[in-house]
Amino acid sequence: MKPVTVDVQDFINKHPFSGYQWRILLLCFLVVAVDGLNTASMGFIAPALAAHWHVSRAALAPVMSAALFGLAIGALTAGPMADRYGRKTVIVVSVLTFGLSSLLAAQAGSLSMMVVVRFVAGLGLGAAMPNTSTMMTEYSPVSRRSLFGTLMLCGFTLGSASAGFLSSQLIPAFGWRSVLFAGGILPTVLGIVLIALLPESARFLVVQRAHAARIAAILQKIAPAENLDGVTFSVPETANAGRSSIRALFTPQNAGGTLLLWMTNFFGQVVVYLLTGWLPTLMRDTGIPIESAAMVTAMFMFGGTFGAVFMGWLMDRINRYLVLTLAYAAAVVFIVPIGSHPGSLVLLKVLVFAAGFAMGAQAALSVLASQFYETPCRATGVSWMLGIGRIGGIVGASIGGILLTMGWDFQLIFNSLAVPAALAAAAIGAMGIQAGKISARGNREASADAGPGRSARRQT
Repeated sequence: MKPVTVDVQDFINKHPFSGYQWRILLLCFLVVAVDGLNTASMGFIAPALAAHWHVSRAALAPVMSAALFGLAIGALTAGPMADRYGRKTVIVVSVLTFGLSSLLAAQAGSLSMMVVVRFVAGLGLGAAMPNTSTMMTEYSPVSRRSLFGTLMLCGFTLGSASAGFLSSQLIPAFGWRSVLFAGGILPTVLGIVLIALLPESARFLVVQRAHAARIAAILQKIAPAENLDGVTFSVPETANAGRSSIRALFTPQNAGGTLLLWMTNFFGQVVVYLLTGWLPTLMRDTGIPIESAAMVTAMFMFGGTFGAVFMGWLMDRINRYLVLTLAYAAAVVFIVPIGSHPGSLVLLKVLVFAAGFAMGAQAALSVLASQFYETPCRATGVSWMLGIGRIGGIVGASIGGILLTMGWDFQLIFNSLAVPAALAAAAIGAMGIQAGKISARGNREASADAGPGRSARRQT
């Protein structure tokens, strides 16, 4: 009797989203949440650090930027490692890396030691998000990939907000070290939980030619009623199997999309980091109290959370490139009026929330990238896009001070933010046009190969 071969993605598509998959989503959500907690924590403890070591806030710049550089390098290196050694392995190592580094940071006795441990923490932080995005994509049905992916990424915003709450409670009672200690204990415990409960990606195991029984054991938990004894497994994308995952990003099929994804994320991160990093300072310079400035800036984060989920839901229903193109274009529409500094604080909050809602496209972009690349190079594709984006974040975080030094005012700076937002819209729009052409050409070739009187089957 001929062995039965099951396509892993078809198997996931045809079964209801199971409790086992919800567990994977929750674990990935928690990884991204502790990632956000650790990324944001340094900003909240910076004033206490400056007071403790009797240094100016400017002297803390290396500490604040060390994690950003680590994030970029971590993202660029984690993808190829995950495509070679597995998504679970890299996720667990990354979580334990920034957890243990945070515990070391809590013991730091000097700025130089803090810079080193924050850089190492950044390596882990940069590796976590692209691989959770990849893992969630590979365990989601095609019809709801975008929604589940953006839901998972909302953990980052929750974690960032939690850093502020923890800092407000812990610093007055126990000092700044307690925030870093909490930010170390949580991911360290989570890393141990992940070892026990998080499975490896079934699609990755197929590409790596793992034993069929191992893959069957995972898929059996998604659909316990299925009999998978003696079944072999396949995935539709095998063209790049065995090829360097980095080289696979630049095949004729992927190269154009890779560069356009990089451009989109780079310009989007310039907007996000410049706006969130400098909006409180710019607003305070116009006479708005710092408490109100912080509240207005928080509206950007809340808007981004709701925007990401909405876009994920919408991307599962209409053309995902069109959704993101319109979102970045909408960001231009809402960012420019912020610079006009409307007299009403309520109106300012509404505009910042709307701009954040539109820039929820940044989270949705990671989901799109995870769907664009094939299984053998998916983690590399997502992580390199995020790594290039981190460079845009560094530019955005730095350029605000440069523009202020040049004498640019609040309105001019925010008017200038329309430029990278518009460039992000143009880049993702161009990618959508290119993807449409490739899809149309592939369908024509498949129809020709099918021959007269037969229909070609299109793999998603």
